[in-house]
Amino acid sequence: MERKEPYATEEEFKRRIIRYRDIPPVELVPNVKAHILSSERMTAIFVTMAPNAQVPVHHHEQEQIMIIVGGECDQIIGGKLYHLKEGDVVCYASNEEHGTYASDKGCRTIEFFAPVRQDYMEKLEAVKKRLGK
Repeated sequence: MERKEPYATEEEFKRRIIRYRDIPPVELVPNVKAHILSSERMTAIFVTMAPNAQVPVHHHEQEQIMIIVGGECDQIIGGKLYHLKEGDVVCYASNEEHGTYASDKGCRTIEFFAPVRQDYMEKLEAVKKRLGK
């Protein structure tokens, strides 16, 4: 395959590309950490849940899509448990109550929220300030 477009310059790359691991992790609840970033209209988080971590049942205005990328967890949705494994995807409506029990293997997820999770952005800014970034 012949490439016709030039590669981005290093400066262009740095303006557009984010390596999520360069973003300081934020503890969302005990034993649950996330790298958080937002565009103008949505938030993405890269979550690591320690073995047997729990996220209490909660709800938020934002719609949410969660992709299990490692480990396993039980999701509480509508008062029922759903066992999720790597490759499973769950979608939450606005204000739908949900929570998580990570397995003894822990769980890693990538999650998307729309509109932006301003509360998460504020947590990230507080961590950056504490770290002097």
